[in-house]
Amino acid sequence: MAQKLIEQLESSGNYKVIERLPLVEQYHEPGAGVELLKGAYVDVETTGLSHENDKVIELAIVPFEFDKEGRIYKVGEAFDQFQDPGVPISEEITRLTSITNEMVAGKSIDVAAVESVLAGVSLVVAHNADFDRPFCEGVSDAFKDLHWACSINDVNWGEEGVESPKLVFLAYKFGFFYDAHRANVDCLAGIHLLSKILPLSNIPVLKKLLANARKTNYRIDAIGAPFEKKDLLKERGYRWNPGDAKSQKCWYRNVPDDVYESELVYLEKSIYGKDIGHLPIEKITAKTRYRK
Repeated sequence: MAQKLIEQLESSGNYKVIERLPLVEQYHEPGAGVELLKGAYVDVETTGLSHENDKVIELAIVPFEFDKEGRIYKVGEAFDQFQDPGVPISEEITRLTSITNEMVAGKSIDVAAVESVLAGVSLVVAHNADFDRPFCEGVSDAFKDLHWACSINDVNWGEEGVESPKLVFLAYKFGFFYDAHRANVDCLAGIHLLSKILPLSNIPVLKKLLANARKTNYRIDAIGAPFEKKDLLKERGYRWNPGDAKSQKCWYRNVPDDVYESELVYLEKSIYGKDIGHLPIEKITAKTRYRK
């Protein structure tokens, strides 16, 4: 009855019906000869945005099985624990996460249990891995040697005609909603998103993510680039790094392996006018991507 009503509403062209995030334990049954890999979707809630100064107050990990074609199979039991940060949780963070000081008081994350969940994992996925990876590595060194991917940056949502990469918006676009900003629910929503089919590529979201995560990139730091060339660098896609204890201030850009050599030629001819063998260049793979 419900499905018939949904079809009637949507057939009018005036309505879009979305469902609450379903709790799926098995998306596909593996066929003969299918090689299953183990993934882990992670999410952290913290006292703030700085991985150097702020603390983790909740860590969730949801393991799942997938294959190289981006199909998701079994979803495992969620690991979800609170941690007392040793400082009061602000009212703003409580408003965003619904986590109170009373909920975390005296609690700590079981690192041995985290490492047990991560055993055999070949890929960790987070929605904004730039944020989550440094905090996760602060909880356990087990996160440091794993391959990482980001369901924001490794999917090219704009190329799929999707206006925003925020998880709650993506959920809406793919027909479901959920209670956001609790780590374990965010993980389940992320996995459900990975199971969906992209609107233009017509392939699973996870397949696109895997293809991008496998790529090798190079970060080029254009240290000492002439000031008068800054507009050229900006047009070329370079971003400004104001510098910190670990890096010099400079314009920088991440480029894929297939255009790396041509980018060096461009810098030599159009920016520096000389050999650039002195520039720091970092090779970035899924094992090092999103690491601070």
